[in-house]
Amino acid sequence: MLPHVLSISPTELVDHAVESGVALRIEQARRILVDAWAHPSRPRPRETVSVRTRSQVEALLRHDRLEIVERAEDPSDGFVKYLLRAHDGAEFEAVRIPLHRPGRFSVCLSSQVGCAMRCDFCATGRLGLTRNLEAWEILASFVAIRDEAPGRVTGAVFQGQGEPLHNYDEVIRAGLRLRDPCGAAISGDAITISTVGLVPQIRRFTAQRLPFRLIISLTTTDTAKRGRLLPVVSRFELEDLADAIRSHQAATGGRVTIAWVLMGGINTGTDEVERLQQLFAGVPIIVNLIDVNDARPGGYARADDAERGRLLDGLAAAKIPFVRRYSGGAARHAACGMLAASRFEGA
Repeated sequence: MLPHVLSISPTELVDHAVESGVALRIEQARRILVDAWAHPSRPRPRETVSVRTRSQVEALLRHDRLEIVERAEDPSDGFVKYLLRAHDGAEFEAVRIPLHRPGRFSVCLSSQVGCAMRCDFCATGRLGLTRNLEAWEILASFVAIRDEAPGRVTGAVFQGQGEPLHNYDEVIRAGLRLRDPCGAAISGDAITISTVGLVPQIRRFTAQRLPFRLIISLTTTDTAKRGRLLPVVSRFELEDLADAIRSHQAATGGRVTIAWVLMGGINTGTDEVERLQQLFAGVPIIVNLIDVNDARPGGYARADDAERGRLLDGLAAAKIPFVRRYSGGAARHAACGMLAASRFEGA
């Protein structure tokens, strides 16, 4: 199958063209890819690649786009959820996120159709895995949302449907194209990849010295609770996960972000704080606290103010920095843990 114009790098494009009998210089490849990624409302610069060469090269590439099936905006916060359809009919979701600076947005990207991790508090996890998304599909979802944004898209987070590190190669390829000046030209530190804790992939990510931010969605340090809440990833011992995180921090030199989905009566005790201290002794971490979003009758409930306050007091006493993160779009099932490629009617 031909490579997709969004997922190929300039060097790869030159090699592909030459192998196909088309002479192409690197500066011509860059120009063709910059044009492919260009926002439709921006004026194109004067043509620097001959019509003949451009036509020959474009014939060697796929140019498929995704269908936007539906879009729904949460009127309370401006989050917009998109339902996208691939060439095989598979549907998945992505979210446009307004940032604090007016006119700036980020995009929450899916990496899989469904998910194999089976996290008990996550709507996507209850779907099971249909298939991985290809890098071009991830990138095409970004482009579709970027082109509709009433401002600039300056960031991307792999926190949509799927476990990004379970689709490692395609996610990393997509991330590198998002960062490439001939792609989306987004700063590497504005691209975040989230994982529930796949230890071998975390070690691989660290060894490759990739330029993206990594977030570990830990949620609990209790082994029994972890087996129930995060059944697939719980096969990795907490100590092994902590060691992989420790190695990642040593390689990057930065503070490690630990995501914590806060659930009333589940993971708010001071025992969790004590184990966090033990697991990450000597490792600078920051805990991102996100309230659970579980719309099921009888599903996981959010912690009340008193319970949440006790946990925050415990983190402060332990000198563990924390941030309460707003998970927007809940009115349209666009918040963290709610993406399920469902129709939006009645959401």
